Amino acid sequence: MLQPSSTVYFATLKHEDWELRLAATDVGLCNILLPKEPFDSLEGWIKKSIPDARLIHSETKLQPYAKEIREYFMGQRTAFFSPLDLRGTPFQVQVWRELLHIPFGQTRSYSEIATNIGRPRAVRAVGGANGANPIPIIIPCHRVIGKNGTLTGYSGGLDIKTKLLNFEGYAQKA
Repeated sequence: MLQPSSTVYFATLKHEDWELRLAATDVGLCNILLPKEPFDSLEGWIKKSIPDARLIHSETKLQPYAKEIREYFMGQRTAFFSPLDLRGTPFQVQVWRELLHIPFGQTRSYSEIATNIGRPRAVRAVGGANGANPIPIIIPCHRVIGKNGTLTGYSGGLDIKTKLLNFEGYAQKA
Protein backbone atom coordinates (compact mmCIF):
# COMPACT_ATOMS: atom_id res chain seq x y z
CA MET A 1 0.00 0.00 0.00
CA LEU A 2 1.33 3.41 -0.90
CA GLN A 3 1.95 5.86 1.86
CA PRO A 4 1.44 9.57 1.31
CA SER A 5 4.64 11.52 0.91
CA SER A 6 5.16 15.23 0.84
CA THR A 7 8.80 15.00 -0.27
CA VAL A 8 10.43 13.62 -3.39
CA TYR A 9 14.21 13.41 -3.24
CA PHE A 10 16.28 13.43 -6.40
CA ALA A 11 19.88 12.99 -7.46
CA THR A 12 21.86 12.45 -10.64
CA LEU A 13 23.64 9.17 -11.28
CA LYS A 14 26.55 9.31 -13.70
CA HIS A 15 28.22 6.09 -14.79
CA GLU A 16 30.40 6.01 -17.90
CA ASP A 17 28.18 7.37 -20.68
CA TRP A 18 24.97 7.03 -18.65
CA GLU A 19 23.39 9.98 -16.86
CA LEU A 20 20.17 9.21 -15.05
CA ARG A 21 18.10 11.26 -12.64
CA LEU A 22 16.66 9.20 -9.80
CA ALA A 23 13.74 10.22 -7.60
CA ALA A 24 12.38 8.58 -4.47
CA THR A 25 9.92 9.18 -1.69
CA ASP A 26 10.31 7.85 1.83
CA VAL A 27 8.43 4.76 0.55
CA GLY A 28 10.82 3.94 -2.30
CA LEU A 29 12.14 4.75 -5.76
CA CYS A 30 9.41 6.41 -7.80
CA ASN A 31 11.01 7.74 -11.00
CA ILE A 32 14.07 7.44 -13.21
CA LEU A 33 14.77 9.89 -16.02
CA LEU A 34 16.73 8.31 -18.84
CA PRO A 35 19.50 10.16 -20.68
CA LYS A 36 18.23 13.11 -22.72
CA GLU A 37 14.99 13.38 -20.72
CA PRO A 38 14.68 16.95 -19.40
CA PHE A 39 14.40 17.62 -15.68
CA ASP A 40 11.02 19.26 -16.20
CA SER A 41 9.71 15.78 -17.15
CA LEU A 42 10.31 14.79 -13.53
CA GLU A 43 8.67 17.96 -12.26
CA GLY A 44 5.63 17.33 -14.47
CA TRP A 45 5.38 13.71 -13.33
CA ILE A 46 5.52 14.80 -9.68
CA LYS A 47 2.79 17.43 -10.18
CA LYS A 48 0.57 14.75 -11.71
CA SER A 49 1.44 11.78 -9.47
CA ILE A 50 2.31 13.36 -6.10
CA PRO A 51 0.79 16.84 -6.36
CA ASP A 52 1.55 17.94 -2.79
CA ALA A 53 5.23 16.95 -2.95
CA ARG A 54 8.26 19.15 -2.51
CA LEU A 55 11.29 18.28 -4.65
CA ILE A 56 14.57 18.18 -2.72
CA HIS A 57 18.05 17.28 -3.94
CA SER A 58 19.63 14.53 -1.79
CA GLU A 59 22.50 12.31 -2.89
CA THR A 60 22.25 10.53 0.48
CA LYS A 61 18.59 9.50 0.10
CA LEU A 62 19.22 8.19 -3.43
CA GLN A 63 22.51 6.42 -2.66
CA PRO A 64 21.03 2.90 -2.13
CA TYR A 65 19.19 3.07 -5.46
CA ALA A 66 22.20 4.53 -7.28
CA LYS A 67 24.37 1.73 -5.87
CA GLU A 68 22.12 -0.98 -7.30
CA ILE A 69 21.93 0.69 -10.73
CA ARG A 70 25.69 1.26 -10.79
CA GLU A 71 26.22 -2.46 -9.97
CA TYR A 72 23.85 -3.35 -12.83
CA PHE A 73 25.87 -1.24 -15.27
CA MET A 74 29.10 -2.82 -14.00
CA GLY A 75 27.72 -6.32 -14.67
CA GLN A 76 27.54 -7.16 -10.96
CA ARG A 77 23.76 -7.22 -10.58
CA THR A 78 20.96 -8.89 -12.54
CA ALA A 79 18.07 -8.16 -10.14
CA PHE A 80 17.00 -5.18 -8.03
CA PHE A 81 15.74 -5.30 -4.47
CA SER A 82 15.22 -1.67 -3.50
CA PRO A 83 11.71 -0.66 -2.46
CA LEU A 84 9.52 0.99 -5.09
CA ASP A 85 6.79 3.59 -4.75
CA LEU A 86 4.55 2.79 -7.74
CA ARG A 87 2.28 5.66 -8.76
CA GLY A 88 -0.14 4.85 -11.54
CA THR A 89 -3.56 3.46 -12.28
CA PRO A 90 -4.37 0.01 -10.88
CA PHE A 91 -3.96 -1.44 -14.39
CA GLN A 92 -0.58 0.25 -14.90
CA VAL A 93 0.68 -0.99 -11.54
CA GLN A 94 -0.51 -4.50 -12.42
CA VAL A 95 1.47 -4.38 -15.68
CA TRP A 96 4.57 -2.93 -13.98
CA ARG A 97 4.48 -5.67 -11.34
CA GLU A 98 4.33 -8.26 -14.12
CA LEU A 99 7.32 -6.66 -15.86
CA LEU A 100 9.32 -7.20 -12.66
CA HIS A 101 9.05 -10.97 -13.35
CA ILE A 102 10.93 -10.79 -16.67
CA PRO A 103 14.40 -12.19 -15.93
CA PHE A 104 17.62 -10.40 -16.86
CA GLY A 105 18.56 -11.12 -20.47
CA GLN A 106 15.10 -12.36 -21.46
CA THR A 107 12.19 -10.70 -23.18
CA ARG A 108 8.42 -11.02 -23.30
CA SER A 109 5.95 -9.79 -25.86
CA TYR A 110 3.16 -7.35 -25.11
CA SER A 111 0.66 -10.16 -25.74
CA GLU A 112 2.47 -12.44 -23.26
CA ILE A 113 2.26 -9.71 -20.62
CA ALA A 114 -1.45 -9.21 -21.35
CA THR A 115 -2.09 -12.96 -21.04
CA ASN A 116 -0.04 -13.21 -17.85
CA ILE A 117 -2.16 -10.54 -16.13
CA GLY A 118 -5.35 -12.26 -17.24
CA ARG A 119 -6.25 -9.67 -19.88
CA PRO A 120 -5.24 -11.35 -23.18
CA ARG A 121 -7.05 -8.79 -25.34
CA ALA A 122 -5.50 -5.78 -23.59
CA VAL A 123 -2.32 -5.81 -25.68
CA ARG A 124 -2.54 -2.12 -26.62
CA ALA A 125 -3.31 -1.13 -23.04
CA VAL A 126 -0.28 -3.12 -21.90
CA GLY A 127 1.76 -1.14 -24.44
CA GLY A 128 0.41 2.10 -22.99
CA ALA A 129 1.20 1.05 -19.42
CA ASN A 130 4.65 -0.08 -20.51
CA GLY A 131 5.27 3.31 -22.11
CA ALA A 132 4.09 5.10 -18.96
CA ASN A 133 6.51 3.20 -16.71
CA PRO A 134 8.16 5.85 -14.51
CA ILE A 135 10.96 3.55 -13.28
CA PRO A 136 12.71 2.19 -16.40
CA ILE A 137 15.63 -0.21 -15.99
CA ILE A 138 14.42 -1.28 -12.51
CA ILE A 139 10.99 -2.11 -13.92
CA PRO A 140 12.38 -3.61 -17.13
CA CYS A 141 10.05 -2.23 -19.79
CA HIS A 142 13.02 -2.48 -22.18
CA ARG A 143 12.53 -6.28 -22.06
CA VAL A 144 9.11 -6.05 -23.75
CA ILE A 145 9.20 -6.55 -27.51
CA GLY A 146 6.81 -7.13 -30.37
CA LYS A 147 5.19 -10.56 -30.80
CA ASN A 148 7.35 -11.19 -33.88
CA GLY A 149 10.55 -10.44 -31.93
CA THR A 150 11.05 -6.91 -33.21
CA LEU A 151 12.04 -4.05 -30.95
CA THR A 152 9.22 -1.58 -30.60
CA GLY A 153 8.97 1.88 -29.05
CA TYR A 154 10.78 2.92 -25.91
CA SER A 155 10.36 6.19 -24.03
CA GLY A 156 14.13 6.70 -23.90
CA GLY A 157 14.51 5.86 -27.59
CA LEU A 158 15.16 2.58 -29.37
CA ASP A 159 18.91 3.19 -29.17
CA ILE A 160 18.77 3.02 -25.36
CA LYS A 161 16.44 0.00 -25.45
CA THR A 162 18.87 -1.75 -27.78
CA LYS A 163 21.82 -0.80 -25.58
CA LEU A 164 20.12 -2.18 -22.46
CA LEU A 165 19.12 -5.42 -24.18
CA ASN A 166 22.60 -5.88 -25.66
CA PHE A 167 24.12 -5.19 -22.26
CA GLU A 168 21.97 -8.01 -20.86
CA GLY A 169 23.12 -10.37 -23.61
CA TYR A 170 19.86 -10.48 -25.56
CA ALA A 171 20.39 -11.45 -29.18
CA GLN A 172 17.63 -10.10 -31.42
CA LYS A 173 16.20 -12.60 -33.88
CA ALA A 174 17.08 -11.91 -37.50
